[in-house]
Amino acid sequence: MQAIKSKDSIVYFNTEAYKQLNDYLAKSNHSSVFVLVDSNTHENCLSKLMGNLEVEIPMEIIEIEAGEINKNIETCSGVWNVLSELGADRKSLLINLGGGVVTDLGGFVACTFKRGISYINIPTTLLAMVDASVGGKTGVDLGNLKNMVGVISESEMVLVDTSYLETLPGTELRSGFAEMLKHGLIKDANYWERLSKITELTTNDLDTLIHESVVIKNDIVLVDPTEQNIRKYLNFGHTLGHAIESYFLTHPSKTTLLHGEAIAIGMITEAFLAKELLGFTETALTEIGNVFLSIYPKTVIDKSDYQAIIDLLIFDKKNVGGKVLFVLLNKIGDAKFNCEVSEELLTASLDYYNQLK
Repeated sequence: MQAIKSKDSIVYFNTEAYKQLNDYLAKSNHSSVFVLVDSNTHENCLSKLMGNLEVEIPMEIIEIEAGEINKNIETCSGVWNVLSELGADRKSLLINLGGGVVTDLGGFVACTFKRGISYINIPTTLLAMVDASVGGKTGVDLGNLKNMVGVISESEMVLVDTSYLETLPGTELRSGFAEMLKHGLIKDANYWERLSKITELTTNDLDTLIHESVVIKNDIVLVDPTEQNIRKYLNFGHTLGHAIESYFLTHPSKTTLLHGEAIAIGMITEAFLAKELLGFTETALTEIGNVFLSIYPKTVIDKSDYQAIIDLLIFDKKNVGGKVLFVLLNKIGDAKFNCEVSEELLTASLDYYNQLK
């Protein structure tokens, strides 16, 4: 598959990815190389990466605990300390091998350690391949507030090897698929239609679809790398979705939702808001609900949870001057950003989701 060039980075795929990595390592003058993994990718992915390396360069492995709950400053501090203890300097390289937690956190660690060292992302989950590792967003959560601390700075390269997807459970594949569906909803109605007709998600289907998804995101990021305007489109489903994800992540009696499961709820509820505010059609709203509920399990959101979820929206990064701003759809494939929504409509959107079957 053809490589995808962004402003300061390039996304390479499959066998070409390892060729480019080996060429880069052979020609670079990095003083030391570190590989950041979590407990899952250490066990399931690291040996594959090492088996594809053709250069004799000593590498130190740094492991963090898996899971969104560990995507925080405390984990960063641990990695910074290990880098320091192992003698990392400003000529060091950090390779992030993992899902969105590893690529987000690892990128942030690299961008801030000694005011910035080079890093490479090797995403191992579908979510990271199509979203988290592409576009230069790095960062960590602040308590239960998603991605509140971070910087935008692209990696040296992103290496997408879809064979890593074979290590994932079906739930993780479906989680990443939500972001691909989002790309269709905000930018390409034909892509949405093709994805929505897939009855069984297998790794064999995904190479071309992943490539298309990255192209959609990259085209947007190239125009607006620092999210001043159209890059906000990529937040469709994430305003309510992130609030729901955060609430379920930290509430002691709730089952933690995968990112894609929460964003699916966000896309349904925000499609409802689009119908109320922008004239998005009832037919399209029903279609979106049917597609997502055919893929993702229905989550019960108790009315007693509504206010706590809505209260989290005030911390959303898109807000300006205390106004909660949404990305909504004019129609499938066409989005609008900076849409202000009343609390009454937010409640109605959650009611709408709850009554779906």
